[in-house]
Amino acid sequence: APYVGLWTRLDGFRAAELAQLITARAVVRASLMRATIHLVTAADFAALRPVVEPVLERGLYTGSPFGRHLAGVDVAELIDMARALLDEKPRSRADLRMLLAKRWPEHDPMSLAYAATYLIPLVQLPPRGIWGRSGPIAWTTSKSWLGRDVGSDPAPDAMVLRYLAAFGPAAVMDVQAWSGLTRLREVIDRLRTQLRIFQDEAGRELLDLPDAPRPDPDTPAPARFLPEYDNLLFSHADRARVIVGDRRLGSSKVPLFPGNGGNFGTLLVDGFWQGMWKITRHQRRATLVIEPFIRLSKNDAAALADEGARLLAFAAADAGGHDVRVESTAVSDSRWAQIAPPGRGRGRSPAP
Repeated sequence: APYVGLWTRLDGFRAAELAQLITARAVVRASLMRATIHLVTAADFAALRPVVEPVLERGLYTGSPFGRHLAGVDVAELIDMARALLDEKPRSRADLRMLLAKRWPEHDPMSLAYAATYLIPLVQLPPRGIWGRSGPIAWTTSKSWLGRDVGSDPAPDAMVLRYLAAFGPAAVMDVQAWSGLTRLREVIDRLRTQLRIFQDEAGRELLDLPDAPRPDPDTPAPARFLPEYDNLLFSHADRARVIVGDRRLGSSKVPLFPGNGGNFGTLLVDGFWQGMWKITRHQRRATLVIEPFIRLSKNDAAALADEGARLLAFAAADAGGHDVRVESTAVSDSRWAQIAPPGRGRGRSPAP
């Protein structure tokens, strides 16, 4: 999914560039905002990990079934033991489960393994995250992989400013929805002199950086294809900024398919989520199927077809031929769930 996300934003992006950054340890996959997996630079991981520590702890103890199975476990001892095991060599959760169960045989072994991956600053190793390759999810400590510990400053000020640079103007609740942090009002008050303040149509306060671009409302937004779980769709508490109506990502009506971001995703028409896309293969041909939720104008359909051809050239470069099919009749959310391939974990979020 990150490859498609960067392709849709950066002119001339090549998959090999990101793959090289991952293998060179300049970019890492790790649990961060909202306690989900993100791909970030090594420097950003070191800075962000202490900030989102409360999010990960809450994710373990209240956002997952694993925390409740840790009663009676010395968590500090668990962290020390798991850290030593992961410093010794990269291991999967299955490996951790077996090794930690020897020390705490009376406790649920999977909960012990998940506790380690929530509470210790860990990264996932390649080939995980390398375009066209796959492999088991192996974890190691940030110090082992990057040669340094993460930072120690839990203040979210810099992260809030980075968020606004990407998604402003935005409200405090938007920052909280994107990050998973709570009680950010006092942080905003501390930063207020560095911000420009607006109000939306409902009178809610919106925050932005003083010199951030703010295009005219009538500026056309080009057709864009997003991967699964793109941050744009998860970055505002007020989802109406991007999502029309009561459509919910990851619901039974509009499922997303974890781990297949190069073949499925969402699409934007005039800046709003208005459909889904999928790439199918038959023999040596790759076909991009565009399933809009709305009836497209001829111009919008043509723009999506043109952009879709470019997506195929990137995501299915190995195919012998390419086809783009824009469905002429708008499909309902429920019909999309029916045409989704079976066994892809409908409605699930990717676990950290």
